[in-house]
Amino acid sequence: MTRSNSEQINSIRQCIRADALAEGFGDIAFTSASTNPMLEERLTAFLNQDHHASMSWMVETKARRVAPKAMWDQAKTAIILVMNYGPDHDPMDNLKAKDGGNISVYARGRDYHDVIKGKLKQIAGRIAAREGVAVKVFVDTAPLMEKPLAAASGLGWQGKHTNLVSRSYGSWLFLGVILTDADWTDGEFHQDDHCGSCTQCLDICPTQAFPAPYQLDARRCISYLTIEHDGLIDEEFRAPMGNRIFGCDDCLAVCPWNRFASLGQEAKLQAKADLILPPLSDLLAMDEGEFKQRFAGTPIRRAGFINFKRNVIIAAGNSDNSIYINILKEYLHHKNDVIKATSIWAIKQLISGAEFNDLRQHLYSPDDSADIQREWGG
Repeated sequence: MTRSNSEQINSIRQCIRADALAEGFGDIAFTSASTNPMLEERLTAFLNQDHHASMSWMVETKARRVAPKAMWDQAKTAIILVMNYGPDHDPMDNLKAKDGGNISVYARGRDYHDVIKGKLKQIAGRIAAREGVAVKVFVDTAPLMEKPLAAASGLGWQGKHTNLVSRSYGSWLFLGVILTDADWTDGEFHQDDHCGSCTQCLDICPTQAFPAPYQLDARRCISYLTIEHDGLIDEEFRAPMGNRIFGCDDCLAVCPWNRFASLGQEAKLQAKADLILPPLSDLLAMDEGEFKQRFAGTPIRRAGFINFKRNVIIAAGNSDNSIYINILKEYLHHKNDVIKATSIWAIKQLISGAEFNDLRQHLYSPDDSADIQREWGG
Protein backbone atom coordinates (compact mmCIF):
# COMPACT_ATOMS: atom_id res chain seq x y z
CA MET A 1 0.00 0.00 0.00
CA THR A 2 1.48 3.35 -1.02
CA ARG A 3 1.61 6.28 1.34
CA SER A 4 -1.01 8.16 -0.67
CA ASN A 5 -3.37 5.15 -0.56
CA SER A 6 -2.79 4.79 3.17
CA GLU A 7 -3.55 8.44 3.76
CA GLN A 8 -6.70 8.19 1.64
CA ILE A 9 -7.93 5.15 3.60
CA ASN A 10 -7.19 6.87 6.91
CA SER A 11 -9.16 9.88 5.75
CA ILE A 12 -12.13 7.68 4.79
CA ARG A 13 -11.99 5.87 8.12
CA GLN A 14 -11.83 9.10 10.10
CA CYS A 15 -14.84 10.44 8.23
CA ILE A 16 -16.83 7.27 9.01
CA ARG A 17 -15.71 7.40 12.63
CA ALA A 18 -16.91 10.99 13.03
CA ASP A 19 -20.25 10.05 11.49
CA ALA A 20 -20.62 7.05 13.81
CA LEU A 21 -19.85 9.07 16.93
CA ALA A 22 -22.36 11.69 15.85
CA GLU A 23 -25.01 8.95 15.60
CA GLY A 24 -24.38 7.97 19.21
CA PHE A 25 -21.98 5.04 18.84
CA GLY A 26 -19.20 4.86 21.38
CA ASP A 27 -16.48 3.42 19.20
CA ILE A 28 -15.79 1.97 15.76
CA ALA A 29 -13.12 -0.22 14.18
CA PHE A 30 -12.32 -1.90 10.86
CA THR A 31 -11.25 -5.49 10.21
CA SER A 32 -11.00 -7.99 7.37
CA ALA A 33 -14.07 -9.84 6.17
CA SER A 34 -12.00 -12.94 5.42
CA THR A 35 -12.33 -16.30 7.14
CA ASN A 36 -11.02 -16.63 10.67
CA PRO A 37 -9.68 -20.20 11.14
CA MET A 38 -9.92 -19.91 14.95
CA LEU A 39 -13.58 -18.92 14.72
CA GLU A 40 -14.40 -21.87 12.47
CA GLU A 41 -12.72 -24.27 14.90
CA ARG A 42 -14.61 -22.88 17.92
CA LEU A 43 -17.94 -22.82 16.09
CA THR A 44 -17.51 -26.44 15.00
CA ALA A 45 -16.76 -27.53 18.57
CA PHE A 46 -19.76 -25.55 19.90
CA LEU A 47 -22.12 -27.25 17.46
CA ASN A 48 -20.63 -30.73 17.82
CA GLN A 49 -21.21 -30.56 21.58
CA ASP A 50 -24.86 -29.56 21.04
CA HIS A 51 -24.26 -26.37 23.01
CA HIS A 52 -26.56 -24.54 20.57
CA ALA A 53 -29.57 -26.39 22.08
CA SER A 54 -32.65 -26.06 19.85
CA MET A 55 -31.19 -23.22 17.75
CA SER A 56 -30.94 -25.42 14.66
CA TRP A 57 -30.40 -22.42 12.39
CA MET A 58 -26.87 -22.21 13.73
CA VAL A 59 -26.12 -25.59 12.18
CA GLU A 60 -27.93 -24.75 8.97
CA THR A 61 -25.97 -21.51 8.54
CA LYS A 62 -22.60 -22.76 9.82
CA ALA A 63 -20.82 -22.35 6.47
CA ARG A 64 -21.88 -18.70 6.28
CA ARG A 65 -21.02 -17.95 9.91
CA VAL A 66 -17.29 -18.57 9.67
CA ALA A 67 -16.68 -15.19 8.04
CA PRO A 68 -18.60 -12.28 6.47
CA LYS A 69 -17.02 -13.16 3.13
CA ALA A 70 -18.58 -16.61 3.32
CA MET A 71 -21.98 -14.92 3.51
CA TRP A 72 -21.29 -12.15 0.96
CA ASP A 73 -18.36 -13.03 -1.27
CA GLN A 74 -17.78 -9.41 -2.28
CA ALA A 75 -17.19 -8.30 1.31
CA LYS A 76 -13.69 -7.07 2.05
CA THR A 77 -14.07 -4.92 5.14
CA ALA A 78 -16.21 -5.27 8.24
CA ILE A 79 -16.89 -2.00 10.05
CA ILE A 80 -17.86 -2.77 13.64
CA LEU A 81 -19.65 -0.21 15.79
CA VAL A 82 -20.37 -0.44 19.51
CA MET A 83 -23.02 1.30 21.56
CA ASN A 84 -22.89 1.36 25.33
CA TYR A 85 -26.04 0.53 27.31
CA GLY A 86 -24.58 0.65 30.80
CA PRO A 87 -27.32 0.60 33.49
CA ASP A 88 -27.70 3.18 36.26
CA HIS A 89 -27.73 0.48 38.97
CA ASP A 90 -26.23 -2.87 39.86
CA PRO A 91 -28.48 -5.45 38.12
CA MET A 92 -27.62 -8.00 40.80
CA ASP A 93 -29.74 -5.96 43.22
CA ASN A 94 -32.81 -6.77 41.11
CA LEU A 95 -32.61 -10.41 42.15
CA LYS A 96 -33.78 -9.45 45.65
CA ALA A 97 -37.15 -8.15 44.39
CA LYS A 98 -38.95 -11.49 44.46
CA ASP A 99 -42.34 -9.97 43.63
CA GLY A 100 -41.00 -8.14 40.55
CA GLY A 101 -40.32 -9.67 37.16
CA ASN A 102 -36.62 -9.27 36.43
CA ILE A 103 -36.09 -8.30 32.78
CA SER A 104 -32.56 -8.18 31.38
CA VAL A 105 -31.17 -4.64 31.22
CA TYR A 106 -30.89 -4.65 27.42
CA ALA A 107 -34.60 -5.45 27.00
CA ARG A 108 -36.07 -2.69 29.18
CA GLY A 109 -36.25 -0.11 26.42
CA ARG A 110 -36.99 -0.13 22.71
CA ASP A 111 -35.75 -3.06 20.68
CA TYR A 112 -32.06 -2.36 20.05
CA HIS A 113 -32.27 -4.14 16.69
CA ASP A 114 -34.57 -1.43 15.36
CA VAL A 115 -32.71 1.49 16.95
CA ILE A 116 -29.22 0.45 15.89
CA LYS A 117 -30.20 -0.79 12.46
CA GLY A 118 -31.79 2.57 11.71
CA LYS A 119 -28.57 4.34 12.64
CA LEU A 120 -26.44 1.89 10.64
CA LYS A 121 -28.56 2.44 7.56
CA GLN A 122 -28.02 6.18 7.83
CA ILE A 123 -24.26 5.78 8.16
CA ALA A 124 -24.03 3.11 5.44
CA GLY A 125 -26.12 5.20 3.07
CA ARG A 126 -23.78 8.14 3.44
CA ILE A 127 -20.74 5.88 2.96
CA ALA A 128 -22.19 4.46 -0.26
CA ALA A 129 -23.09 7.89 -1.63
CA ARG A 130 -19.76 9.46 -0.70
CA GLU A 131 -17.40 6.62 -1.67
CA GLY A 132 -19.35 4.82 -4.39
CA VAL A 133 -19.09 1.41 -2.69
CA ALA A 134 -21.56 -1.39 -1.92
CA VAL A 135 -22.63 -1.80 1.72
CA LYS A 136 -24.78 -4.12 3.87
CA VAL A 137 -25.82 -3.64 7.51
CA PHE A 138 -26.34 -6.23 10.26
CA VAL A 139 -27.59 -6.19 13.85
CA ASP A 140 -27.69 -9.67 15.35
CA THR A 141 -30.25 -10.98 12.87
CA ALA A 142 -28.15 -12.70 10.18
CA PRO A 143 -25.53 -15.49 10.25
CA LEU A 144 -22.84 -12.98 11.11
CA MET A 145 -20.81 -13.43 14.30
CA GLU A 146 -20.38 -9.88 15.53
CA LYS A 147 -18.47 -10.62 18.73
CA PRO A 148 -15.47 -12.37 17.10
CA LEU A 149 -15.36 -9.61 14.49
CA ALA A 150 -15.34 -6.94 17.19
CA ALA A 151 -12.54 -8.78 19.00
CA ALA A 152 -10.51 -9.10 15.78
CA SER A 153 -10.95 -5.38 15.16
CA GLY A 154 -9.51 -4.46 18.56
CA LEU A 155 -12.69 -3.05 20.09
CA GLY A 156 -12.43 -5.52 22.94
CA TRP A 157 -12.14 -9.23 23.54
CA GLN A 158 -14.50 -12.12 24.11
CA GLY A 159 -14.42 -12.73 27.82
CA LYS A 160 -14.75 -16.04 29.58
CA HIS A 161 -18.53 -15.50 29.48
CA THR A 162 -18.20 -15.40 25.63
CA ASN A 163 -19.50 -11.83 25.43
CA LEU A 164 -17.45 -8.87 24.29
CA VAL A 165 -15.61 -6.96 27.01
CA SER A 166 -14.23 -3.47 26.46
CA ARG A 167 -11.73 -1.43 28.45
CA SER A 168 -14.05 1.55 28.01
CA TYR A 169 -17.52 0.06 28.52
CA GLY A 170 -17.08 -3.22 30.37
CA SER A 171 -19.63 -5.83 29.27
CA TRP A 172 -22.55 -3.52 28.42
CA LEU A 173 -22.28 -3.36 24.63
CA PHE A 174 -24.54 -3.52 21.61
CA LEU A 175 -22.83 -4.35 18.32
CA GLY A 176 -23.63 -3.39 14.76
CA VAL A 177 -21.75 -4.24 11.56
CA ILE A 178 -21.47 -2.60 8.16
CA LEU A 179 -19.91 -4.72 5.41
CA THR A 180 -18.44 -3.13 2.32
CA ASP A 181 -16.74 -4.34 -0.85
CA ALA A 182 -13.99 -1.75 -0.34
CA ASP A 183 -10.72 -2.69 1.33
CA TRP A 184 -10.20 -0.22 4.18
CA THR A 185 -8.35 -2.53 6.57
CA ASP A 186 -4.78 -2.24 7.80
CA GLY A 187 -4.23 -6.00 7.88
CA GLU A 188 -3.99 -6.12 11.66
CA PHE A 189 -5.74 -8.97 13.51
CA HIS A 190 -6.14 -8.45 17.25
CA GLN A 191 -6.03 -11.31 19.75
CA ASP A 192 -6.30 -9.40 23.02
CA ASP A 193 -7.51 -11.01 26.23
CA HIS A 194 -7.48 -9.14 29.52
CA CYS A 195 -9.54 -11.53 31.66
CA GLY A 196 -6.44 -12.88 33.38
CA SER A 197 -7.16 -15.39 36.13
CA CYS A 198 -10.59 -13.91 36.94
CA THR A 199 -13.52 -16.36 36.86
CA GLN A 200 -16.26 -14.24 38.43
CA CYS A 201 -18.54 -14.51 35.39
CA LEU A 202 -18.25 -18.30 35.41
CA ASP A 203 -18.67 -18.68 39.16
CA ILE A 204 -21.80 -16.51 39.39
CA CYS A 205 -23.84 -18.44 36.82
CA PRO A 206 -26.83 -19.90 38.72
CA THR A 207 -27.24 -22.82 36.32
CA GLN A 208 -23.56 -23.56 35.64
CA ALA A 209 -23.93 -22.85 31.94
CA PHE A 210 -20.17 -22.53 31.35
CA PRO A 211 -18.53 -25.97 31.02
CA ALA A 212 -15.17 -24.21 30.66
CA PRO A 213 -13.85 -20.67 30.20
CA TYR A 214 -14.90 -19.20 26.83
CA GLN A 215 -17.53 -21.91 26.38
CA LEU A 216 -21.29 -21.52 26.83
CA ASP A 217 -23.80 -24.37 26.89
CA ALA A 218 -27.05 -22.71 25.84
CA ARG A 219 -29.04 -25.67 27.16
CA ARG A 220 -28.24 -24.46 30.69
CA CYS A 221 -28.33 -20.70 30.07
CA ILE A 222 -31.21 -18.74 31.61
CA SER A 223 -31.15 -16.25 28.74
CA TYR A 224 -31.69 -19.07 26.27
CA LEU A 225 -34.25 -20.85 28.46
CA THR A 226 -36.41 -17.76 29.01
CA ILE A 227 -36.25 -16.44 25.44
CA GLU A 228 -35.51 -19.15 22.87
CA HIS A 229 -36.62 -22.37 24.54
CA ASP A 230 -40.15 -23.61 23.83
CA GLY A 231 -42.04 -25.90 26.16
CA LEU A 232 -41.37 -26.86 29.75
CA ILE A 233 -38.17 -25.75 31.41
CA ASP A 234 -36.37 -28.62 33.15
CA GLU A 235 -37.05 -28.62 36.87
CA GLU A 236 -33.37 -28.31 37.81
CA PHE A 237 -33.30 -24.82 36.29
CA ARG A 238 -36.55 -23.42 37.71
CA ALA A 239 -35.45 -22.52 41.23
CA PRO A 240 -32.13 -21.03 40.01
CA MET A 241 -34.13 -18.76 37.68
CA GLY A 242 -35.40 -16.82 40.68
CA ASN A 243 -37.35 -13.79 39.44
CA ARG A 244 -35.70 -13.71 35.98
CA ILE A 245 -38.50 -13.66 33.43
CA PHE A 246 -36.57 -12.51 30.35
CA GLY A 247 -32.85 -12.99 30.04
CA CYS A 248 -30.11 -12.94 32.67
CA ASP A 249 -27.42 -10.34 33.42
CA ASP A 250 -25.39 -12.11 36.10
CA CYS A 251 -22.25 -12.94 34.12
CA LEU A 252 -22.19 -9.44 32.62
CA ALA A 253 -22.94 -7.63 35.86
CA VAL A 254 -20.07 -9.11 37.90
CA CYS A 255 -17.33 -8.38 35.35
CA PRO A 256 -14.61 -6.28 37.05
CA TRP A 257 -14.14 -4.31 33.83
CA ASN A 258 -17.53 -2.72 34.47
CA ARG A 259 -15.76 -0.29 36.78
CA PHE A 260 -14.94 1.58 33.58
CA ALA A 261 -18.50 1.38 32.28
CA SER A 262 -20.57 4.52 31.89
CA LEU A 263 -24.29 5.14 31.76
CA GLY A 264 -25.88 4.45 28.37
CA GLN A 265 -26.74 7.71 26.61
CA GLU A 266 -29.01 6.69 23.73
CA ALA A 267 -32.44 8.06 24.65
CA LYS A 268 -34.31 5.49 22.55
CA LEU A 269 -32.76 2.65 24.55
CA GLN A 270 -33.49 4.04 28.01
CA ALA A 271 -35.46 1.74 30.30
CA LYS A 272 -39.22 2.21 30.33
CA ALA A 273 -40.64 2.63 33.81
CA ASP A 274 -43.11 -0.25 33.44
CA LEU A 275 -40.32 -2.65 32.42
CA ILE A 276 -38.30 -2.11 35.59
CA LEU A 277 -39.33 -5.01 37.85
CA PRO A 278 -43.03 -5.03 36.87
CA PRO A 279 -45.20 -6.67 39.56
CA LEU A 280 -45.66 -10.40 39.07
CA SER A 281 -49.31 -9.99 40.01
CA ASP A 282 -49.88 -7.78 36.95
CA LEU A 283 -47.96 -10.10 34.65
CA LEU A 284 -49.80 -13.19 35.86
CA ALA A 285 -53.15 -11.54 35.12
CA MET A 286 -52.08 -10.40 31.64
CA ASP A 287 -53.78 -12.00 28.63
CA GLU A 288 -52.23 -12.38 25.19
CA GLY A 289 -53.69 -9.17 23.82
CA GLU A 290 -52.31 -7.18 26.73
CA PHE A 291 -48.94 -8.90 26.31
CA LYS A 292 -48.69 -7.84 22.67
CA GLN A 293 -49.77 -4.29 23.44
CA ARG A 294 -47.58 -3.76 26.50
CA PHE A 295 -44.40 -5.16 24.97
CA ALA A 296 -44.81 -3.85 21.44
CA GLY A 297 -41.52 -2.51 20.10
CA THR A 298 -39.46 -4.26 22.81
CA PRO A 299 -37.32 -7.42 22.62
CA ILE A 300 -39.72 -9.15 25.02
CA ARG A 301 -42.19 -9.87 22.22
CA ARG A 302 -39.59 -12.30 20.90
CA ALA A 303 -40.28 -14.81 23.70
CA GLY A 304 -43.94 -15.11 22.76
CA PHE A 305 -46.89 -15.08 25.12
CA ILE A 306 -46.82 -18.71 26.28
CA ASN A 307 -43.11 -18.78 27.03
CA PHE A 308 -43.27 -15.42 28.78
CA LYS A 309 -46.22 -16.52 30.90
CA ARG A 310 -44.33 -19.73 31.74
CA ASN A 311 -41.39 -17.64 32.96
CA VAL A 312 -43.64 -15.44 35.09
CA ILE A 313 -45.28 -18.50 36.68
CA ILE A 314 -41.85 -19.88 37.60
CA ALA A 315 -40.93 -16.53 39.17
CA ALA A 316 -44.16 -16.66 41.19
CA GLY A 317 -43.22 -20.15 42.37
CA ASN A 318 -39.86 -18.77 43.52
CA SER A 319 -41.37 -15.77 45.30
CA ASP A 320 -42.21 -17.37 48.67
CA ASN A 321 -45.42 -15.32 48.48
CA SER A 322 -48.76 -17.07 48.88
CA ILE A 323 -50.72 -14.22 47.25
CA TYR A 324 -50.16 -15.89 43.87
CA ILE A 325 -51.71 -19.23 44.77
CA ASN A 326 -55.28 -18.42 43.71
CA ILE A 327 -54.38 -17.21 40.22
CA LEU A 328 -51.99 -20.12 39.80
CA LYS A 329 -54.83 -22.46 40.64
CA GLU A 330 -56.86 -20.89 37.84
CA TYR A 331 -54.07 -21.84 35.47
CA LEU A 332 -54.52 -25.49 36.42
CA HIS A 333 -57.46 -25.39 34.00
CA HIS A 334 -55.55 -23.62 31.22
CA LYS A 335 -55.81 -25.03 27.72
CA ASN A 336 -52.04 -24.92 27.26
CA ASP A 337 -50.18 -27.85 28.82
CA VAL A 338 -46.98 -25.85 29.41
CA ILE A 339 -48.87 -23.24 31.43
CA LYS A 340 -50.79 -25.90 33.30
CA ALA A 341 -47.75 -28.06 34.10
CA THR A 342 -45.61 -25.10 35.17
CA SER A 343 -48.42 -23.86 37.42
CA ILE A 344 -48.54 -27.22 39.19
CA TRP A 345 -44.84 -26.87 39.99
CA ALA A 346 -45.22 -23.26 41.13
CA ILE A 347 -48.12 -24.09 43.46
CA LYS A 348 -46.11 -26.95 44.96
CA GLN A 349 -43.43 -24.44 45.96
CA LEU A 350 -45.96 -22.25 47.80
CA ILE A 351 -48.17 -24.68 49.73
CA SER A 352 -47.64 -27.50 52.18
CA GLY A 353 -47.20 -31.10 51.10
CA ALA A 354 -50.59 -32.02 52.57
CA GLU A 355 -52.35 -29.22 50.67
CA PHE A 356 -50.63 -30.24 47.45
CA ASN A 357 -51.66 -33.87 47.88
CA ASP A 358 -55.26 -32.79 48.45
CA LEU A 359 -55.17 -30.66 45.30
CA ARG A 360 -53.66 -33.51 43.35
CA GLN A 361 -56.37 -35.89 44.54
CA HIS A 362 -59.06 -33.59 43.13
CA LEU A 363 -57.40 -32.60 39.85
CA TYR A 364 -55.07 -35.41 38.77
CA SER A 365 -56.23 -37.17 35.61
CA PRO A 366 -54.61 -40.08 33.78
CA ASP A 367 -55.90 -38.47 30.60
CA ASP A 368 -53.60 -35.48 31.04
CA SER A 369 -50.32 -35.24 29.14
CA ALA A 370 -47.21 -37.02 30.42
CA ASP A 371 -45.70 -33.66 31.38
CA ILE A 372 -48.69 -32.73 33.53
CA GLN A 373 -48.80 -36.13 35.18
CA ARG A 374 -45.11 -35.87 35.93
CA GLU A 375 -45.59 -32.50 37.66
CA TRP A 376 -48.35 -34.02 39.78
CA GLY A 377 -45.98 -36.83 40.68
CA GLY A 378 -48.03 -39.38 38.79
